[in-house]
Amino acid sequence: MGTVSVAQIKVTPLKRISLAGGDVLHGMKRDEPGFVDFGEAYFSMIEVDAIKAWKRHLRMTLNFVVPIGMVRFVFMDDQGGLREEVTGMDRYVRLTVPPGIWFGFKGLTAPYSMLMNIADIPHDPVEIERKSLDEIHFNWEHMK
Repeated sequence: MGTVSVAQIKVTPLKRISLAGGDVLHGMKRDEPGFVDFGEAYFSMIEVDAIKAWKRHLRMTLNFVVPIGMVRFVFMDDQGGLREEVTGMDRYVRLTVPPGIWFGFKGLTAPYSMLMNIADIPHDPVEIERKSLDEIHFNWEHMK
C-alpha cells in the first residue's frame, strides 16, 4: 500500500442531464479518471445526522457518488492529514479514494441520503480495518 495521502483523493464533476419526468445522473465510465477496475457497485442509505465511521480499505479503491441528498465525508491519512468533502444533489461529483485512507460520513438530508460506491474489487472483509467512532477524534458538528 505504501504511504498514501488525503491529497490523492480525486474529485470528478459528474454530468447531470435535466429531462422532463426526471434527471439522468452519470456515475462512472471506464475511460474516466478514477476507474481502476470493476469489482462491485453498492448503495448505502444514510439517515439524516447518522454517522458511519471509521473504516479503511487496504486494497479497494472507492468511487463515492451521492445521487440523493447530501453527505459530509471526512478522510484521514496516517500522517495526520484531514480532508472534508460535502457532495450530493447540490454538488454532484465523484470522490475517488485510494486504499489506505480512513473515512467516515454523515447524512445531511432528511429523511436520508443515498451513497453509491463503485469499487474496483468485490467486498472482502479481510481487507477492511475498522475503528469505533470514538477512536478517531473528530467534531462532526463542525461544518466546513
